[in-house]
Amino acid sequence: MQTGTHLDREHCVRAVQSKDARFDGWFFTAVVTTRIYCRPSCPAVPPKPENMTFYPSAAACQQAGFRACKRCRPDTSPGSPEWNRRADLVARAMRLIADGVVDREGVPGLAARLGYSTRQVERQLLAELGAGPLALARAQRAQTARLLIETTPLPMTQVAFAAGFSSIRTFNDTVREVFALSPSELRARVPGSGAGTPGVLNLRLPFRAPLNPSNLFGHLAATAVPGVEEWLPDCLDGAGGTPTGAYRRTLRLPYGHGIAALAPRPDHIACRLTLSDLRDLTVAITRCRRLLDLDADPVAVDERLRTDPLLAPLVDRGPGRRVPRTVDEAEFAVRAVLGQQVSTAAARTHAARLVAAHGKPLDDPEGGLTHLFPSPEALAAVDPGTLAMPGTRRTTFSTLVRRLADGELHLGVDADWAEARARLLALPGFGPWTVDVIAMRALGDPDAFLATDLGIRRAAKELGLPSTPAALTARAEGWRPWRAYAVQYLWATDSHPINFLPA
Repeated sequence: MQTGTHLDREHCVRAVQSKDARFDGWFFTAVVTTRIYCRPSCPAVPPKPENMTFYPSAAACQQAGFRACKRCRPDTSPGSPEWNRRADLVARAMRLIADGVVDREGVPGLAARLGYSTRQVERQLLAELGAGPLALARAQRAQTARLLIETTPLPMTQVAFAAGFSSIRTFNDTVREVFALSPSELRARVPGSGAGTPGVLNLRLPFRAPLNPSNLFGHLAATAVPGVEEWLPDCLDGAGGTPTGAYRRTLRLPYGHGIAALAPRPDHIACRLTLSDLRDLTVAITRCRRLLDLDADPVAVDERLRTDPLLAPLVDRGPGRRVPRTVDEAEFAVRAVLGQQVSTAAARTHAARLVAAHGKPLDDPEGGLTHLFPSPEALAAVDPGTLAMPGTRRTTFSTLVRRLADGELHLGVDADWAEARARLLALPGFGPWTVDVIAMRALGDPDAFLATDLGIRRAAKELGLPSTPAALTARAEGWRPWRAYAVQYLWATDSHPINFLPA
């Protein structure tokens, strides 16, 4: 569909004419006769091909003078999977923009984090996405404003500043320009909008089908750290008011903290966010989507993995597996070290002790969450002698948290994957398994592969695949660039799918 900075017009037209939802978020269709832009799966009658033009981002459509379709709401499309599978400048910039960096630090702050000049960042984003960082951030602010308008009782003044706008006038002008409605008209269109509890938002997080919820929520529930995470039955109402369970966890956010409750539905993830500061809404949504890998393209992943005849039956049995990721990269790295050479239960116990002793307490009226996971700075101050683990692992733990706290080791969404891997491997006690699991779950590398994992090797042997790390790695060359997803399928065949054995 997309190669480099170019959209293939023939394929785009075909996707629009077939209303193919797989391409929602990959590109946007602008109709020159109506000056409206849509997602490819818009339910309206497709326009004539000669009236279609295509853009790689909603921001580019808005810059060209098109407004969002009121029927298909293209601003609510899943994000492009490009930004999750790539580690180049544009992908890192898009992940940072989604994390709210431009709103908090401006374009100079974005460029500084990426290690490039402002001009270079703007030029590359404009070339590939048809819009610069300010326009991309503006489109995101408009989407956040719409969510707040439709799902909260906040006065419009508070909505404007919570969404990241610097003035009420800019807020009003942007909403009118993007949605062709005033903020009050937008709220009036949605039954029940303007109602709800302050600070609590109920949202629908879209994804590309298929999605295998047992893969995601089973893993998160099995490894949940008491106090920070929980699986709570009867938490969110399902379709028709049927109670269902939800994964819940605490969030450390730029302006405050929050609690996210996430539950699978047939066509979306039900998400309830409780935030201490609504300016964190965009960041909280982005981190929940990243945690559940909701911007993945499962059709492309599964098609690639099915080319291996021994892997194909696993894919056919439960398509749409995602890679469970994290809302906090530093937290996951610490937990990976705590889980070295111990069982899942022991890893949870170690982490829960750290949380109780060093995490920041918070209130949770709806469940049993009690703390934020300790920050690297808090953990760097811990006396290693108080840790109930072997001396070598104490050294590994202490070195890791010091490097994270002083900024020498960076694992954020803008991290250079190759550099982060090299820095991790240089730490004492870090072997291939630990580095690869951090690359897969924290850095988000879709091609990370755990060839030394005992569960993976057992599953490979059972399937008739090579089971030695070297031979299995050679066989997995055919699964690139989606080897992290192959890990999920292989883990599903093992009776103990969560393994923390090799370092």
